[in-house]
Amino acid sequence: MFHVRLVLAALRGLHQNLLRSMLATLGVIIGVGAVVAAVSVLEGAEREVLDRFESLGADQVIVFNGSQRRRHRVTQVSSLLPADAKLIERENEDLIVATAPQSQGFGQIKYRERNTVASVLGTTRAYAVINSYNVSKGRFITRQDVRGNSMVCVLGHRVAQDLLGALPAVGKSVRINGKTFIVVGVMEERGTLGFIEVDNQVIIPLTTAMGRMFGQRYLTWLVAQCVDAHRLPACVERVKRTLRASHRIRAGADDDFTVFTQEQIKQNFAQIAIIFAVVLYSIAGISIVVGAIGIMNIMLVSVTERTREIGVRIAVGARRFDILKQFLTEASIISLFGGGLGVVCGWAMANFLGKYTQVFDIYTPPMIILMALVMAAVVGIISGIYPAIRAARLDPVQALRFE
Repeated sequence: MFHVRLVLAALRGLHQNLLRSMLATLGVIIGVGAVVAAVSVLEGAEREVLDRFESLGADQVIVFNGSQRRRHRVTQVSSLLPADAKLIERENEDLIVATAPQSQGFGQIKYRERNTVASVLGTTRAYAVINSYNVSKGRFITRQDVRGNSMVCVLGHRVAQDLLGALPAVGKSVRINGKTFIVVGVMEERGTLGFIEVDNQVIIPLTTAMGRMFGQRYLTWLVAQCVDAHRLPACVERVKRTLRASHRIRAGADDDFTVFTQEQIKQNFAQIAIIFAVVLYSIAGISIVVGAIGIMNIMLVSVTERTREIGVRIAVGARRFDILKQFLTEASIISLFGGGLGVVCGWAMANFLGKYTQVFDIYTPPMIILMALVMAAVVGIISGIYPAIRAARLDPVQALRFE
């Protein structure tokens, strides 16, 4: 019962200066709200990105143009040729199941009066096999299509819906950047593969893309599938050795390509996420410190205004420890109230960003809500210690004479 009376007394004290008490919570509201919003955004982004990486497959080796680091700078040297993909597959038959060279670009896709903008991927039949990406209607790109520079295409699920609706797509003629292609297939609905939204993609033969569409000599990247995810490190070393020999790179010289696996990409992203987390949490921490200072100032003002009240309470038998607990309770209530509002505001802000940016889904871990409230309580106690001690140490005689 004593603790209940203590809380009620603290609430009455805060209610007497309601506006000032509310202003004292602003710093905590902003700080806790920033923490909850930052964690929600980061967690949502991390889950989305990791899910996309998982879609690449743990047995894939991805090779990009250019060295990852050369003389402390990232290079943009184009080096990957279609022949490299064939060479990797031919010389490493015991480790490599298939290779999919890829040439990526964008184009305006038109069918009669309808048109849409989509990514255009030039590749081979191995692309569908490596990614377990199946055709729902018609067929995929064949070896004959690649050899003959055929003007055929396979539409992604959304592209087919946007251009043709319920009409059968196979056999129709569409124009990609002004060039006429015959639709030979429509892919299943898949969503994303890595960071590529494949439903909004058109696939054409590699040779057609590089020669007749984009005028490219070099690949954008290539993907090799290892026979077993457990043998991926050996596969990576083989791919590097083959490409260094093919590109005639001298011993000790930097690679003119970069090899990644799913795990390496996830590790790189985790490092970037840590940097963003440190920055965001630092900003939120500053807000919480400012909030703590605000609570301390309000409590010090409250001690000064209630000096006579404190003197009366001590005179009628209240212990100094009771005064200490009352002011600590008031500071904790202010902070907890601000923490609760901060959680609501942070969650609302995160969901607002997720809804209107539509970049990725927002996820708020339940544990972060508990942590935010605990943090708010700790901030309240810490910021209220000095004012509470000052109130408890007042001389009752001097306090009663205070005007």
